[in-house]
Amino acid sequence: MTYGVILAGGRGERFWPLSRAERPKQLLRLISDKTMLQETIDRILPLIPVERIVVVTSEDMIDLILKEIPILKPENILAEPMGRNTCLAIGLAAEHLRRQDPRAVMAVLSADHIIKPAERLHDLIKVGADIAAADDKLITIGIDPTRPDTAYGYIKLSQLYKSVNNIQVFEVDSFTEKPKPAVAQEYYYGRKHLWNSGMFIWSVETIINAINQCQVDIGRALDEYAGHIDQSDELACRRKLYEESDGISIDFAVLENAGNVVTIKGDIIWDDVGSWNSLERYKERDQENNVIVGQVRAIDSFENTIYNDSNGLVISLGVSDLVVVKTDDIVLVAHKTKVNEVKQLLAEMNGDDKMKVYL
Repeated sequence: MTYGVILAGGRGERFWPLSRAERPKQLLRLISDKTMLQETIDRILPLIPVERIVVVTSEDMIDLILKEIPILKPENILAEPMGRNTCLAIGLAAEHLRRQDPRAVMAVLSADHIIKPAERLHDLIKVGADIAAADDKLITIGIDPTRPDTAYGYIKLSQLYKSVNNIQVFEVDSFTEKPKPAVAQEYYYGRKHLWNSGMFIWSVETIINAINQCQVDIGRALDEYAGHIDQSDELACRRKLYEESDGISIDFAVLENAGNVVTIKGDIIWDDVGSWNSLERYKERDQENNVIVGQVRAIDSFENTIYNDSNGLVISLGVSDLVVVKTDDIVLVAHKTKVNEVKQLLAEMNGDDKMKVYL
């Protein structure tokens, strides 16, 4: 059986100050009137019923998620005591699903992506799930690049593995993480690379074996923890697992080292909505190419993103190429070329006790 595992543990710092500790990116309504997490769940519900959906998130997010998304129950939530990146999150979900269903297939999705059309994603997951159930393969979903973007990882394609219902599956030659502009341009025009979407499909047995082979210490720790699932000391053992394990992504930890990786060429619209600048691609613009959300009046202003999340008014006069975000207690004004430096700013604020209230 196929299960949906939704990774929803990040903070989405690049969307600060709208994204805060008490309201992270996956619970923002950036694209529609639904939260990003709700969009993700709705997208897969026709294919995977809610009882087979697992949301991996942080402990302090449980109540917020259950309040925002009433169809989810506590048993749908798998809570991490602290962030340790995607390898441990996926390994944790795999161990729990293996205990429930040793032949389970996991479709791993992120809680903050735009994907259209949902029906085509279903087709891709079905093909991947059939391969995962039959073959010892780690399956990624790759996306045809629409621009030479340096913010994404790239997958270099090798030979065709199989084609099913006009969906092509390729063996993987190599991975490249966030290449330099010249390299990204080469990949874009060369048409031999796909974006790494961060969506994966595999059986629980295959991913657990791969973690054991590629990350021996994490694999051993997960195996020890698995013996305590459904026991009275499960949560204490989970905390010990996280305290003693390194944080590393599944890409670096496993996929770049395993020899059984294939990628499905996904002919879908996809975006990870990574920063304020990405809203330009999906929000309607006014005649001056401004993206406007909330109570805003833009006068002689061009190519701005202005997001007012408060009850007040934002007025721009004679400015261009800015990101302006207003919440109840913070105003961010940044040039578009600098807005991705917000993470560095937050790290500095975290070292100032007076500033921590704004994180």
